[in-house]
Amino acid sequence: MTSSTASLLGKLGLPAPIKELAATTWDAIIVGAGHNGLTCAAYLARASKKVLVLEARDRVGGACTLDEPWPGYHVSPCAYVAGILHPLVIDELNMRAHGFEWQHAEGGMFIPFEDGSSVQLWDDDDRCLEEIKCFAPGDVEGWRAMHDVLARATDAIRPPDERDMWLGGAPTREMVEARLNGDHEAIDFIFNWSMIEYLERYLKDERMQMAYLGQGVIGSNTSPYEAGTASVYFYHFCGRMGDTIGQWGYVKGGMGMVSFILCDVARELGATVACGTPVARIIPGEGVELAGGDRINAPIIVSNADPRVTLRLLGEAADAGWGAQAAAIPIVGNTVKVNLALRALPNFKARPGLNEPHHRAVINTPLTKAEYHAGYETARAGHLPKRMWTENYLQTVYDPSVAPKGRHTMSVFAQCVPYTFAEGNWDSRREEAGQLVIDAIAKHCHDFPESIIAKEVLGPPDIEKRIGLTGGHIFQGEILPDYMWDKRLAHRTPMPGIFLCGACTHPGGGVVALNGRNAAMEILGHGSPTA
Repeated sequence: MTSSTASLLGKLGLPAPIKELAATTWDAIIVGAGHNGLTCAAYLARASKKVLVLEARDRVGGACTLDEPWPGYHVSPCAYVAGILHPLVIDELNMRAHGFEWQHAEGGMFIPFEDGSSVQLWDDDDRCLEEIKCFAPGDVEGWRAMHDVLARATDAIRPPDERDMWLGGAPTREMVEARLNGDHEAIDFIFNWSMIEYLERYLKDERMQMAYLGQGVIGSNTSPYEAGTASVYFYHFCGRMGDTIGQWGYVKGGMGMVSFILCDVARELGATVACGTPVARIIPGEGVELAGGDRINAPIIVSNADPRVTLRLLGEAADAGWGAQAAAIPIVGNTVKVNLALRALPNFKARPGLNEPHHRAVINTPLTKAEYHAGYETARAGHLPKRMWTENYLQTVYDPSVAPKGRHTMSVFAQCVPYTFAEGNWDSRREEAGQLVIDAIAKHCHDFPESIIAKEVLGPPDIEKRIGLTGGHIFQGEILPDYMWDKRLAHRTPMPGIFLCGACTHPGGGVVALNGRNAAMEILGHGSPTA
């Protein structure tokens, strides 16, 4: 099925003149057409609510959209792969019938090292263990034990049924620990351990530790030595999109297709989506005021914006206690995104070739524990680190449709960078930051960066300006344990008729879509904590 939203790359424009929208009686207005806002709209419309979605930008999707930075290349600027999108949303909203296709990146993770060695950590356990037996034989049993903690925690907290604790209202820590039923390793994994503690507990080979290190700090502005960072690894690898836990993969057409298909579904169910309509003020119990001064009324307002933006839109109408909680959430990002158009896939020195099994993996360029911590401290002080950790995604290996024939895309997620430089700014230092990312990859490759045709570099302020995420924080705020579960902002706020559906709510950031579903269920009277 062809997506009508995708055919326009999400640029829907106005469905009717503003005056006409303002004269219509709406049951709910959703501020922001990111994937969670569109999910919420679809569920509310399915329940026969008259829903209007207002998007400030010229296209839908938020951080999960598609752009064409160079002719013939369709690239999602921020969200690259899918692994924690909830199967319930896919099924309930009939996304597959609307063209949703997902392919598991079966190669797992590939990590080359400067000494010329490399390891491919396949998602298939048997293949992964064969690699480890050759690469780090002393870590075979430790890897089994490490993986078993993840599996036990996931099966307890996120079983593939209605007991999944990501569904509905956010549970307390006590409720989560009760589910873990005295499994002290799993409890420490979810709430206490740093990523360093987790890795050193189970793995001896420093290269094996380096291979997993970045997974404990993805999108989190922190050091892997900080308590609770192991939970970031759990969060990213407890997904159930595939036939085993923790699988990631590519959405055909690019990640923006998730939002575009959700938009198609919402509109088919009766929701109205308007682009280029920035909201200037949220008025509890009444509606919203647009930047142009027009008012649109509705008893329910659902904000898909991050907490700082929502707080600003509420102004003096914000509840003081709620406002203090929203303002206290750390929301400064340290991620730089680099999107590349390539003549050929990277040719890795450790495993030469241009179409090899490791190209079907997510590729990490590693740092030592000390290097990562030093990079974090350097970025926090307003400087670029000497070396960058990168995670690299090759969509075209699985889906050549997103680039011209014979060409490739590489999407790079890298850390750590400052939001504000001690000297200069992102306009003056963007090229330098992008070069650091490219250098991190090039040292492991032949014919790279020579194969680069074009590049796009997005630092935290660029993400903030382009997507609307305060601080350029990709998760609308920190996802360490102190800001997760019932410590995340509730979907129902103390302000009358005001709800939240963005990544700042339970279960957290990334392309999950449950935030939107959970908000809709709360509005419809079906939301409750999972026991």
